[in-house]
Amino acid sequence: MLNQIHPKLPMRNKAVTREYYTSQLGFHEFGSADYDEYLMMEKDNIQVHFFLFQELDPKENYGQVYIRTDNIDEFYQSLVAKKTSIHPNGPLETKPWGQKEFSVLDPDNNLLTFGQSM
Repeated sequence: MLNQIHPKLPMRNKAVTREYYTSQLGFHEFGSADYDEYLMMEKDNIQVHFFLFQELDPKENYGQVYIRTDNIDEFYQSLVAKKTSIHPNGPLETKPWGQKEFSVLDPDNNLLTFGQSM
């Protein structure tokens, strides 16, 4: 019965979050309503939602999302071409559990890991 999930992550600044997800990751804003304290971003078949948390200390943020893709090499290369910072501990590599993965940190230190089954 379950068919989608839309994670909610904290953001300190809506404009900064929107800019990062748009310019670095290729998302676009979802929906026509503009709420001061909420943002919905979409790419292909996924959405990531954000709630305003101005007091967030990025060093204490443990927000994480695992996003599956069917063409990780192409997506990774598109981010490298945009000079998107790849997490130093999350380079593109095949893991022992059969996933090819890489990770990025958004401006609020939310960890986004992208993976594809090998």
